[in-house]
Amino acid sequence: MGLVKAFQAKGYQVVAIAPKDDYSSKLEEAGCEYYPIEMQNKGANPIKDFLLIRQFKKIYKEAKLDIVLQYTIKPNIYGTIAANQLKIPSVNNVSGLGTVFLHDNLVSKIAKALYRYAFRYPQRVFFQNNDDKQLFLDLDLVKEEKTGLLAGSGINTKTFLPQTYPTGTFTFLLVARLLYDKGIREYIEAIRFLKKEGINAQFLLCGFYDLASNLGVKPDEVSSWETEGIIHFLGKTDDIQETMKNVHCVVLPSYREGTPKTLIEASALRKVIVTTDVPGCREVVDHGINGYLCEVKNSVDLAEKMKQVTELSLDDYLQMADNSRKIAENKFDERFVIEKYLKEVEQNNNK
Repeated sequence: MGLVKAFQAKGYQVVAIAPKDDYSSKLEEAGCEYYPIEMQNKGANPIKDFLLIRQFKKIYKEAKLDIVLQYTIKPNIYGTIAANQLKIPSVNNVSGLGTVFLHDNLVSKIAKALYRYAFRYPQRVFFQNNDDKQLFLDLDLVKEEKTGLLAGSGINTKTFLPQTYPTGTFTFLLVARLLYDKGIREYIEAIRFLKKEGINAQFLLCGFYDLASNLGVKPDEVSSWETEGIIHFLGKTDDIQETMKNVHCVVLPSYREGTPKTLIEASALRKVIVTTDVPGCREVVDHGINGYLCEVKNSVDLAEKMKQVTELSLDDYLQMADNSRKIAENKFDERFVIEKYLKEVEQNNNK
């Protein structure tokens, strides 16, 4: 939304193209011209997916776009192909590699081939961490001169304000789509270890079910964890500041990320963080400075790092929390993202 508002302030008309959902009206309320598109975020049916190109072309022509900014795998591939056929410049954002690059299978091979083809055309391809960028370069999926780096999606540090030290029971929170690749099972196992050691803490889980994915956590499993007394499930939220307000530590044991928005938000809100030492996650955490990095898929190491947070003195905790806030201000403020996008759009205007 910060990017949308920045474009509007410059006098641009912003068109939003996305599947219709509970948030579509918010785009229109923000002054966007909204076009719904039928697109599944999961699945790899080549026939259905190539029909997406026709949908994109129809909308792009109707909206009379001067430039298109693509996000997520299907728009990055099929939207870019459509834009190229219409001679519309595009700027792409690889906001994360998702499960496609975590598993070596036929779908992964097809996706890489499609990326290699589509990424010949964009004016710029932004990556949210250097590891993802280097992987695309190593696999020859994009030319280096087309690439750029962004500090994730950025955060508005004027609205995400630092929180005071929460009172009450020490509380951990994991916020993510309910996918196993987010490290949710490791989080549950780590909690079991901590409870066996007598750690007095509260453990929260926040997010929405992704039942379209084979890797999605099922509701009955979450219910069993609640019944066991492992976690308290909050469901999804539209107010992450309120959700994080009384939390001491935000945890994300993900297997790989672009740059996780939830950790940037936690950093801006002055929270100590525990996350995995993997691409994307380690962009936000400086080990021992504003949190701890643990080994991926290692619930024992995750439990140990979570325990270390509970053992911090108040002074040490507050120093780490202050460091989180400084990282948000100096590295992840959304103005850095907005400046780079404005530069690309204005560069296109000058051609």
